[in-house]
Amino acid sequence: MQDRRQFQFAELDNWLNEHRVTEIECLVPDLTGVARGKILPREKFTEDRGMRLPEVVVAMSVTGEYPNDGPYFDVVSRNDADMHLVADPTTVRIVPWAVDPTAQVIHDCYDRHGRLVPFAPRAVLRRVCELFDRRGWTPVVAPELEFYLVARNTDPDLPLRAPVGRSGRAETSRQAYSIDAVNEFDPLFEDVYDYCEKMELNVDTLIHEVGAGQMEINFFHSAPMALADEVFLFKRTVREAALRHDMYATFMAKPIAGEPGSAMHVHQSLVSQDGERNLFSNEDGTPSREFYWYIGGLQKYIPAAMALFAPYVNSYRRLERFTAAPINIQWGVDNRTVGIRSPVSTPRARRVENRVIGADANPYVALAATLACGLLGIEQRINPTEECKGSAYQSAFELPRSLSEAVSLLRAEHDLAEVLGKEFLTVYAEIKDLEHEEFMRVISPWEREHLLLHV
Repeated sequence: MQDRRQFQFAELDNWLNEHRVTEIECLVPDLTGVARGKILPREKFTEDRGMRLPEVVVAMSVTGEYPNDGPYFDVVSRNDADMHLVADPTTVRIVPWAVDPTAQVIHDCYDRHGRLVPFAPRAVLRRVCELFDRRGWTPVVAPELEFYLVARNTDPDLPLRAPVGRSGRAETSRQAYSIDAVNEFDPLFEDVYDYCEKMELNVDTLIHEVGAGQMEINFFHSAPMALADEVFLFKRTVREAALRHDMYATFMAKPIAGEPGSAMHVHQSLVSQDGERNLFSNEDGTPSREFYWYIGGLQKYIPAAMALFAPYVNSYRRLERFTAAPINIQWGVDNRTVGIRSPVSTPRARRVENRVIGADANPYVALAATLACGLLGIEQRINPTEECKGSAYQSAFELPRSLSEAVSLLRAEHDLAEVLGKEFLTVYAEIKDLEHEEFMRVISPWEREHLLLHV
């Protein structure tokens, strides 16, 4: 392993030399998916082969807070101990918007004993992928990521609105799949595609989604870790590009009232390690037992995993009936009203799409969680319900309606804790409780409008 790592670092040094890099952005994804880390001169990066940061850096709330006491400190060091960050040479990419030649490298987090920090998001996904690897299976995923372009807004008390495009007008109506609506923002998307090409991000198609200013980018299918890294980097990229065009790009699940929310639909399948067989299909092309068991696992465990798929109080505003978002765990073939969809495909490309996940989810955590649900389904041979062939919007809600409810379900689900790691779920649940408490201290405009003089 050490020889292999040294070889990778030698290749990394060659890459940095070829691109004449003078600075390195050393990145670590935290629980929210924010890029933490340090910027080092090239010489310092090469000398250290890593750096140190406090453990708490990857275990903070979206507001940068962490608990003062409780189970959180059964996992995270009370004395603010350091973790050692080790670069993953396979993640090196140029920073295309930097003035000086700058590279960005994603790092893994280790404790002082050389063990992966169990609550770091990359470590959680790595843990789940290793469980599949031990069984001789290789997960393949392909995310579809929705986001909104919105006008620059520096006042959080004001509602967001669609940005002005080339025509000089903002969108005021639904423009699903409109080419002209996408072309309104051609200068921005030319930069996005240029940045993605220079960073070697494997983005596929760009479409205009249902909402005003809402877009969707699709990624080519690949290994879970590689695609989680790409989604993490893409979010940085599109935000940077939008700022350069005097607008914001947001991955909030529900940024604008009255408009559809934004999702991260994840297509997933399992193949043999030689890549020759899709485990979701029998030799005669029919769906396999594993295909149905995988769906059964998603149906059983998605409700408990919702705090991982919908991680903020805002996330649950997206999950409303008749808003292009699922409200239950029904499944169906070529049915976009369900939470678990199987697109029409050839037997070799048979896959399952989890449509529950929000665009605001941490990609490492979300991919780990959805794969964990499917793995448990196969191991426990969980049969799914009957296929939904009508509109699942007409069925009852089967998902938690709030973050607090979701966190309670997550804490009670021991099977997911065994797969994802008890330390991770302890830290995650404590952070989500903290965020919910912070939110409950804020008085909303709705309360002032409807309760101030009426109660």
